[in-house]
Amino acid sequence: MTEAEFLARLRTLPLHPGARGLTDDTALVAGLILTTDTLVEGVHFLANDPPQDVAWKLVATNLSDLAAKGARVEGVLLNLPLTDSRWDATFVDGLAAVLSAHECPLIGGDTVSLPAGAPRVLTCTAIGADAPAPPRSGAKAGDGLWVTGTIGDAGAGLTVARAGEGPADLLARYRRPTARLAEGRALAPLVHAMMDVSDGLLIDAGRMAAASGLAVTIDLARIPLSTALRAHAPDPLAAATAGDDYELLFACADAPPVPATRIGSFAPGSGLALIHDGQPVPLPPRLGFEHGLR
Repeated sequence: MTEAEFLARLRTLPLHPGARGLTDDTALVAGLILTTDTLVEGVHFLANDPPQDVAWKLVATNLSDLAAKGARVEGVLLNLPLTDSRWDATFVDGLAAVLSAHECPLIGGDTVSLPAGAPRVLTCTAIGADAPAPPRSGAKAGDGLWVTGTIGDAGAGLTVARAGEGPADLLARYRRPTARLAEGRALAPLVHAMMDVSDGLLIDAGRMAAASGLAVTIDLARIPLSTALRAHAPDPLAAATAGDDYELLFACADAPPVPATRIGSFAPGSGLALIHDGQPVPLPPRLGFEHGLR
């Protein structure tokens, strides 16, 4: 069963109104924004990734969901396995760094034990408040599709991590993503739809369009690539299908108040289309990462 098929089954269950039909990355309950994510060793991070970087990524990826709703950070809950004492101690050092950097207090959580040799499974729940909370389903025909920052660095950084050599800037984008909290706060009252890019630009843009009942066209020539990526692997299609960018993807009619790049537009209809400098480009076989697909 794919991730999409499993979510479709879950939507047949009794749902809280704040779940928004399970079409978003966050829930809105009693004025609070709630989101949770799990990182699995061997799926979301490598066994030899530094523990302090794993801690950073665990928290930052959750805070990125709060950023997409324009939320003020209240804090996080953590569910963590105790494994190797040295790894665990270094992981806590990383937690101290990421929580301090984002002024994010620890609220609580749980610790568990894992069978010897089992991959680590780490879960974070982030809580935010005072959020305009634009849905991913609010894009309007005629809106531009915009994205903050640059795309594809983290995907290339994963390749660097696996190879053990390559540009340090790309490796850092994979191991320590940036949660665009300030940009989210500025954008959220103004945009029609917003989400973060976690599974890949193309698959996430397609999800926004589908949730909004619209078609979206993306110009690959407009996808912002960093200087490091252009020198290392300057393929915009590969960048657009890689995950872990955690940039903000949003729909609005006017130029936004933060640095961002317009990469496409929404129109009546359905589906995702690609162009490059005005010429149609076939969709790749895989638009991004989806759990359940092998």
